[in-house]
Amino acid sequence: MVATTADLASSETVKNVFITGVQNAHALEKEALQLMQRQVERFENYPEMSQILKTHIAETEGQVRRLDEILHTFGEDRSILKDMATQFMANMAAAGHMPMADEVIKNTFANHAFENFEIAAYTSLIAMAEASGHQRFVPALEETLREEQKTAQLIRDQIVPITQKYLMREAQGLKADL
Repeated sequence: MVATTADLASSETVKNVFITGVQNAHALEKEALQLMQRQVERFENYPEMSQILKTHIAETEGQVRRLDEILHTFGEDRSILKDMATQFMANMAAAGHMPMADEVIKNTFANHAFENFEIAAYTSLIAMAEASGHQRFVPALEETLREEQKTAQLIRDQIVPITQKYLMREAQGLKADL
């Protein structure tokens, strides 16, 4: 028997998958905050990227609040274990690029990839919200999706300028990494 849309909307399992997805997104956003906060502290020679990250940190804090609101609607809370694990991974990832001479370039690539991962996660969450009959959460999730898409594009647009600036600084014997 093939499940219908009505079957999915009434399924407790589908609802639980959606709630788990929201908890995962919450942990993902906490990881993003850790990554961006570590990088902003170090992007002294690349103010364009620093500004993109500062703006997105504020957006991400709003995204976390929206996710908290969705979870509270179900009487649920974030997964502290997932939040802690992803924040630890973010700190390790940020530290992993620090000794690299081209840290700024690697961080730019990683940030672009991370934003696209978030785009996929929110696209999936929107589909889950719709399938589980929780369309009322779609506008908040779409708002976050738009923010992630905008930030991904801003970072993508900085790949060439940051690479060029890095090369110029390196060729001039200046501090080029960050």
